[in-house]
Amino acid sequence: MAISYEKLLNRKFERIDQKYTEKDTILYALGVGMGIDPLDRNCLPFVYEDGLKALPSMAVVMAYPGFWAKEPDTGIDWVKILHAGQELVMHKPLPASGHVYATTRVTDVIDKGESKGALILSERTVRDADTDEALCTLSMTTMARGDGGFGGPGAQSPKPDPIPEREPDVLCELPTLPQQALIYRLSGDYNPLHADPEVAINAGFKAPILHGLCTFGVACHALLKTLCDYDPARFHKMRVRFSAPVYPGETIRTEIWREGDSVAFRCRSVERDLVVINNGYAEVS
Repeated sequence: MAISYEKLLNRKFERIDQKYTEKDTILYALGVGMGIDPLDRNCLPFVYEDGLKALPSMAVVMAYPGFWAKEPDTGIDWVKILHAGQELVMHKPLPASGHVYATTRVTDVIDKGESKGALILSERTVRDADTDEALCTLSMTTMARGDGGFGGPGAQSPKPDPIPEREPDVLCELPTLPQQALIYRLSGDYNPLHADPEVAINAGFKAPILHGLCTFGVACHALLKTLCDYDPARFHKMRVRFSAPVYPGETIRTEIWREGDSVAFRCRSVERDLVVINNGYAEVS
């Protein structure tokens, strides 16, 4: 069964409601590495209920539609898909607890050719269920490696955000824990690739890898730390391309360039000197 361009664009997704507590907010922050130094007074408000604040990147796990690409009606060869990119736009800071909802929609499907796969672009806006206010909008790019040549439009792929050629203005190194993926998965992504060594080896990795969206959270922490003085209200937008997996326990170095009102960044595994997030773009105040 091949992808149908019209069918994917018109696919109906159910509204997802989610109630979350301060415990969920703390667990997410621990899952992306906040609190590794329990004496860090800047990180404590994200992992301690007294004056608790939510990390902006927690939005990625809110009202999540699940692994819908695996459902038979999509026609997607789900075994061969990769999370290629993610954008987060904050409309207002996330409450530390609350009730939210969202509905996902497919915004475009780009046929890159039989040997090159397809890009599936999707979007969801997370809203406060009590006030209907928009809290954030999430846009996701999925590379469907086995689905090119389905006869859909071959529109131009979104252009990557440029990385300056000069040396970074700021560097921020943050460690991850060996058990980081085991903690992060408790926020809702239970893919065994991130927990079961046998599954990871069969997928071509030497060990379970960190979730891409966990690395996204580490990058958010780095930007919040270096540019926003740990104030979530100053964090407005973040967009990345995932370029390589991270192994739990590695140190992630975020290289940051200030470009007027915007920010360019990328993330690198220090131990392997490998770029794991590339073409990062952010807006802060």
